[in-house]
Amino acid sequence: MLIIISDLHLTDGTSGETIEQGAFFLLRERLFSLAYDASWRAPGVYKPIERIDLVLLGDILDVIRSSYWCSAPPDVRPWGDPADPAFVNAVAKINEGILNHNVKSLGVIKSLSHSITIPAADANHRPMEAKEDFSGANRVVVPVFVHYLVGNHDWFYHLRGVAFDRIRTSVIQALGLSNPAGPFPHDPKEYPQLLQIYSAHNVWARHGDIFDGDNFDGDRNKSSLGDAIVVELLNRFPATVREKLGSQLPAECLDGLKEIDNVRPLVVIPTWIDSLLRRTCSKPQAEAVKAVWNDLASDFLKIPFVKQHKSALKFGLKLSTGVSLATLSRALLWLKAKFGVGNEKPFYQNALTEQAYKEGTAHFIVYGHTHHHEIVVLKAANPKAGLAFDEVYINSGTWRAVHEMAAANPSAEEFAGYKVMTYLVFYQGDERVGRKFETWSGALGKSS
Repeated sequence: MLIIISDLHLTDGTSGETIEQGAFFLLRERLFSLAYDASWRAPGVYKPIERIDLVLLGDILDVIRSSYWCSAPPDVRPWGDPADPAFVNAVAKINEGILNHNVKSLGVIKSLSHSITIPAADANHRPMEAKEDFSGANRVVVPVFVHYLVGNHDWFYHLRGVAFDRIRTSVIQALGLSNPAGPFPHDPKEYPQLLQIYSAHNVWARHGDIFDGDNFDGDRNKSSLGDAIVVELLNRFPATVREKLGSQLPAECLDGLKEIDNVRPLVVIPTWIDSLLRRTCSKPQAEAVKAVWNDLASDFLKIPFVKQHKSALKFGLKLSTGVSLATLSRALLWLKAKFGVGNEKPFYQNALTEQAYKEGTAHFIVYGHTHHHEIVVLKAANPKAGLAFDEVYINSGTWRAVHEMAAANPSAEEFAGYKVMTYLVFYQGDERVGRKFETWSGALGKSS
């Protein structure tokens, strides 16, 4: 049995809210039931599965979303030199902060290797005790092997070198990973053991950032424009507002600004800021906050690394230096509707370019990255045409808070937030009576 989760974005606690540890206990609880259900091979035939593979499909530990980058020397940024000791030190400090801030949640993942038990089978292939009888003597341990792939917010774990091996070793120990201390893979082909697991489950899975030009520059050992946006704008903006205006603004506004990176898509961030300010601030207060944004956007566009990139997001930010956020919001919404800015094409279409899809070697193409769980049938089974199985795209969603714009009246610039949690399950052979997959996605509304 193969489990895939992605986009947990666990931070060092200096940016927006992350998922609570209760979600990890829920996952562990669900693994008991999933392992038991997978052990039924046919009606009346029970044989305990031998292992579970859990794949962390990128953006698990979020090294980008840390205020440390803002306090570091100006030349120490994600787009700096990875050979610079100051760069390594920054990554090490942020990594340590993430592990310490999420020690209980990560401990749950580590415990999975030995904590999942299910009833043993008798000679008649029946469970020897009830599924829920955890204190019973007739139970077997189903070991869980955890594998880590990187995305665009944790790409630092893909860098080579002894210094980064030490950083990775701390992650391996904290999560109980099966990965070696060398670079964590970005492309699944970099991890032969994972290819075998994928093949056994008819799956091809990657983070998916390679299809996002703002977050992938063609080399996963290098930074991208998305990093600069998060570090120099999304991380810096709430901190700067609190520093300059903290005593003048409502707590609801200050807390809300810390959630800026949970807004999707990024192109509507100015819209979200404007909506937040209208709900929480007086007009003079809102104007003062907008002035901070405009100053930061102006400075952002002067960064040499940023100047090298062409992007619709960059164009929108440039507008903000001379146009009000309300006007910018309407302009970006128009661009988004007219030209698809921030969402050039449906993400599932990228699955059609995968070799595994073209050759039919995978029944399931899985990406993360977008934070939007979805299932899209690419091809339906057609034995007459030589296709004996469905080919399906699945997105693994996220485990975090999301803030989305209300669809009924976009011009009203209204947003709602909630927490989500998604995980995917794939079976091999006769597991779960021959079923091939299932997905679970839940949402938890904010408290009133």
